[in-house]
Amino acid sequence: MSRYRGPRFKKIRRLGALPGLTSKRPRATGDLRNQLRSGKRSQYRIRLEEKQKLRFHYGLTERQLLKYVRIAGKAKGSTGQVLLQLIEMRLDTILFRLGMASTIPGARQLVNHRHILVNGRIVDIPSYRCKPQDIITAKDEKQSRALIQNYLDLSPHEELPKHLTLHPFEYKGLVNQIIDSKWVSLQINELLVVEYYSRQT
Repeated sequence: MSRYRGPRFKKIRRLGALPGLTSKRPRATGDLRNQLRSGKRSQYRIRLEEKQKLRFHYGLTERQLLKYVRIAGKAKGSTGQVLLQLIEMRLDTILFRLGMASTIPGARQLVNHRHILVNGRIVDIPSYRCKPQDIITAKDEKQSRALIQNYLDLSPHEELPKHLTLHPFEYKGLVNQIIDSKWVSLQINELLVVEYYSRQT
């Protein structure tokens, strides 16, 4: 299944807040109408919705998410927490969390268009897995810096998670450590996602 390119508000009204998908907010009336219409939900639907929330927030394809679940299942520790760590340490997600992009699709576009350096080298793969001590910077060109400055000016300047440090005047971010699951911004029950995929892994 390919990456979702349809109406974003439709997904937000059904699944709740997805800050990585869009920076815009739908009208509140749709949420109330959706709650009244939803009725009793089956266990399968609850797990499916948690999986869809994770997938649409981070802009992953079904194949990518299944791959991350399989990697997390083979790693030490809680499968759900490792899954969130794998996804949160992607380059596009880190750019979004640093405020260098307003959404994860926007961050992916910056990477694809070769505006981003990791440790001084151009990286054009949004799924690149960042490691502690990685330095993420804008390319030293006027266009690249102008794009990122625009996002930094528009970002709400929320407190950064502890695993990241931002130096806005240098267009630079530093990965301090692997993310802790309590710093994940999305409200999600990752165990339900693992349970959803348990028959496929």
